[in-house]
Amino acid sequence: MLKTGLPDGVNISKEARSAISRAASVFVLYATSCANNFAMKGKRKTLNAGDVLSAMEEMEFQRFVAPLKESLEVYRREQKGKKEARKDKDKKADSEEQDKSREEENDDDDERMEEEEQNEEEEVSSGRWWT
Repeated sequence: MLKTGLPDGVNISKEARSAISRAASVFVLYATSCANNFAMKGKRKTLNAGDVLSAMEEMEFQRFVAPLKESLEVYRREQKGKKEARKDKDKKADSEEQDKSREEENDDDDERMEEEEQNEEEEVSSGRWWT
Protein backbone atom coordinates (compact mmCIF):
# COMPACT_ATOMS: atom_id res chain seq x y z
CA MET A 1 0.00 0.00 0.00
CA LEU A 2 2.84 2.35 0.72
CA LYS A 3 4.41 1.88 -2.70
CA THR A 4 1.21 2.82 -4.52
CA GLY A 5 1.30 6.30 -2.94
CA LEU A 6 4.94 6.98 -3.75
CA PRO A 7 6.60 7.95 -7.02
CA ASP A 8 8.63 5.35 -8.92
CA GLY A 9 12.14 4.79 -7.65
CA VAL A 10 11.40 5.74 -4.04
CA ASN A 11 12.33 3.09 -1.51
CA ILE A 12 11.19 2.81 2.10
CA SER A 13 13.36 1.29 4.79
CA LYS A 14 11.99 -1.39 7.10
CA GLU A 15 12.29 1.04 10.00
CA ALA A 16 10.22 3.64 8.14
CA ARG A 17 7.61 1.04 7.24
CA SER A 18 7.36 0.03 10.88
CA ALA A 19 7.04 3.67 12.01
CA ILE A 20 4.30 4.36 9.43
CA SER A 21 2.47 1.20 10.48
CA ARG A 22 2.58 2.21 14.14
CA ALA A 23 1.47 5.76 13.30
CA ALA A 24 -1.46 4.38 11.28
CA SER A 25 -2.46 2.17 14.20
CA VAL A 26 -2.36 5.11 16.61
CA PHE A 27 -4.39 7.23 14.18
CA VAL A 28 -7.05 4.54 13.82
CA LEU A 29 -7.28 4.08 17.59
CA TYR A 30 -7.57 7.85 18.15
CA ALA A 31 -10.21 8.21 15.41
CA THR A 32 -12.14 5.29 16.89
CA SER A 33 -11.99 6.84 20.35
CA CYS A 34 -13.28 10.17 19.04
CA ALA A 35 -16.03 8.45 17.06
CA ASN A 36 -16.97 6.47 20.17
CA ASN A 37 -17.42 9.75 22.06
CA PHE A 38 -19.98 10.84 19.46
CA ALA A 39 -21.78 7.52 19.76
CA MET A 40 -21.86 7.82 23.54
CA LYS A 41 -23.27 11.37 23.25
CA GLY A 42 -26.00 9.85 21.13
CA LYS A 43 -26.53 7.19 23.81
CA ARG A 44 -25.50 4.42 21.40
CA LYS A 45 -23.01 1.61 21.71
CA THR A 46 -22.52 1.16 17.98
CA LEU A 47 -20.33 3.52 15.97
CA ASN A 48 -21.75 4.63 12.65
CA ALA A 49 -20.38 6.46 9.64
CA GLY A 50 -21.65 9.80 10.94
CA ASP A 51 -19.65 9.30 14.13
CA VAL A 52 -16.49 8.68 12.12
CA LEU A 53 -17.08 11.74 9.93
CA SER A 54 -17.72 13.89 13.01
CA ALA A 55 -14.56 12.52 14.60
CA MET A 56 -12.55 13.44 11.51
CA GLU A 57 -13.81 17.03 11.78
CA GLU A 58 -13.09 17.13 15.50
CA MET A 59 -9.56 15.87 14.83
CA GLU A 60 -9.19 18.74 12.32
CA PHE A 61 -9.11 16.48 9.26
CA GLN A 62 -11.94 18.35 7.52
CA ARG A 63 -10.29 18.00 4.12
CA PHE A 64 -10.83 14.22 4.32
CA VAL A 65 -14.54 14.45 5.14
CA ALA A 66 -15.73 15.08 1.55
CA PRO A 67 -13.70 12.21 0.01
CA LEU A 68 -14.84 9.92 2.84
CA LYS A 69 -18.48 10.85 2.19
CA GLU A 70 -18.01 10.09 -1.51
CA SER A 71 -16.45 6.73 -0.70
CA LEU A 72 -19.28 5.98 1.72
CA GLU A 73 -21.88 6.75 -0.98
CA VAL A 74 -20.09 4.47 -3.45
CA TYR A 75 -19.98 1.72 -0.82
CA ARG A 76 -23.68 2.14 -0.03
CA ARG A 77 -24.63 2.00 -3.71
CA GLU A 78 -22.56 -1.16 -4.15
CA GLN A 79 -24.19 -2.75 -1.11
CA LYS A 80 -27.65 -1.76 -2.35
CA GLY A 81 -26.85 -3.28 -5.76
CA LYS A 82 -25.66 -6.50 -4.13
CA LYS A 83 -28.77 -6.64 -1.95
CA GLU A 84 -31.03 -6.14 -4.98
CA ALA A 85 -29.09 -8.78 -6.91
CA ARG A 86 -29.60 -11.23 -4.02
CA LYS A 87 -33.32 -10.42 -3.95
CA ASP A 88 -33.55 -10.96 -7.71
CA LYS A 89 -31.63 -14.22 -7.38
CA ASP A 90 -33.91 -15.37 -4.56
CA LYS A 91 -37.01 -14.44 -6.57
CA LYS A 92 -35.66 -16.30 -9.57
CA ALA A 93 -34.86 -19.34 -7.43
CA ASP A 94 -38.37 -19.24 -5.93
CA SER A 95 -39.89 -18.92 -9.38
CA GLU A 96 -37.80 -21.82 -10.70
CA GLU A 97 -38.78 -23.90 -7.66
CA GLN A 98 -42.47 -23.15 -8.28
CA ASP A 99 -42.07 -24.02 -11.96
CA LYS A 100 -40.39 -27.30 -11.02
CA SER A 101 -43.15 -28.05 -8.53
CA ARG A 102 -45.78 -27.35 -11.20
CA GLU A 103 -43.96 -29.60 -13.65
CA GLU A 104 -43.87 -32.38 -11.07
CA GLU A 105 -47.59 -31.94 -10.41
CA ASN A 106 -48.28 -32.04 -14.15
CA ASP A 107 -46.16 -35.17 -14.48
CA ASP A 108 -48.12 -36.77 -11.61
CA ASP A 109 -51.40 -35.78 -13.27
CA ASP A 110 -50.21 -37.20 -16.60
CA GLU A 111 -49.26 -40.48 -14.92
CA ARG A 112 -52.63 -40.66 -13.16
CA MET A 113 -54.48 -40.03 -16.41
CA GLU A 114 -52.46 -42.68 -18.22
CA GLU A 115 -53.25 -45.18 -15.45
CA GLU A 116 -56.95 -44.33 -15.62
CA GLU A 117 -56.96 -44.67 -19.40
CA GLN A 118 -55.16 -47.98 -19.13
CA ASN A 119 -57.66 -49.21 -16.51
CA GLU A 120 -60.56 -48.12 -18.72
CA GLU A 121 -59.04 -49.93 -21.71
CA GLU A 122 -58.64 -53.07 -19.59
CA GLU A 123 -62.25 -52.81 -18.44
CA VAL A 124 -63.48 -52.31 -22.01
CA SER A 125 -61.41 -55.18 -23.36
CA SER A 126 -62.51 -57.49 -20.58
CA GLY A 127 -66.14 -56.51 -20.97
CA ARG A 128 -66.49 -55.13 -17.44
CA TRP A 129 -67.37 -51.56 -18.46
CA TRP A 130 -71.14 -52.14 -18.72
CA THR A 131 -71.48 -53.91 -15.40
